[in-house]
Amino acid sequence: MPIVKSAKKALRQNIRRRKQNVKRKNELKSVIKNYKKLVVDGKKEEAKTYLSQVYKKLDKSAKADLIKKNKAARLKSRLSRLIK
Repeated sequence: MPIVKSAKKALRQNIRRRKQNVKRKNELKSVIKNYKKLVVDGKKEEAKTYLSQVYKKLDKSAKADLIKKNKAARLKSRLSRLIK
C-alpha cells in the first residue's frame, strides 16, 4: 500500500479510472455483440441503423484512449463488411 500522500491519491485515481474504463469497454463490447447478433439473425435494415451507434461508440472509445485509433478503424471496416 502507498505511504506517501501523493501515492495514496494516485491509487484512488487509478481505481476510479479503472472502474470507468472497464464500464466503457463492457458497453463497447455489448454494442458490437448486439450488432453482430442483428446481422446473424438476418435483420439487415435494423443492423444498418444500429451501425451508426456502433461507429459512435468506437469513435468515442478511440478518442478517450480506451482503444487505439487504428483498432477502431479496423473494427468499423470489419463490422461494415458483415452487412454485405
